[in-house]
Amino acid sequence: MRQEQHILSVATRGRGFYEFTRDAREFVRASGLSLGQLTVFCRHTSASLLIQENADPSVLADMEAFFEKLAPEGRGLYRHETEGPDDMPAHLRAALTQSSLLIPFAESELLLGTWQGIYLFEHRRAPHRRDIVLHAVGE
Repeated sequence: MRQEQHILSVATRGRGFYEFTRDAREFVRASGLSLGQLTVFCRHTSASLLIQENADPSVLADMEAFFEKLAPEGRGLYRHETEGPDDMPAHLRAALTQSSLLIPFAESELLLGTWQGIYLFEHRRAPHRRDIVLHAVGE
């Protein structure tokens, strides 16, 4: 069993989805591992990870609209407003999604479905630099 690790830095432009499937695929290919699992970990509490459809952009727009209704912004809605009105909704959205993903691979290729992409889901309005840990274990 061997392991490889890399920290991927994603520059966001504010709230939304940022696909990094290509980066994850390239990391697995470059690792020299043929069969194993890729762990993807987001090192932040106001951003998260999703595997979601990457063919029709309306899916991501609908996802964003859903989370806007589920965890709305607004002064006085939450006690935690230290960093502004989008702070606590960002934490709620991150709590409802994932901070890590586990994706199998074979023949150095991620075993994602045809329309699946890997996304960083930025929950804050301001641009941020987000670190994503890619960790491959296999042979």
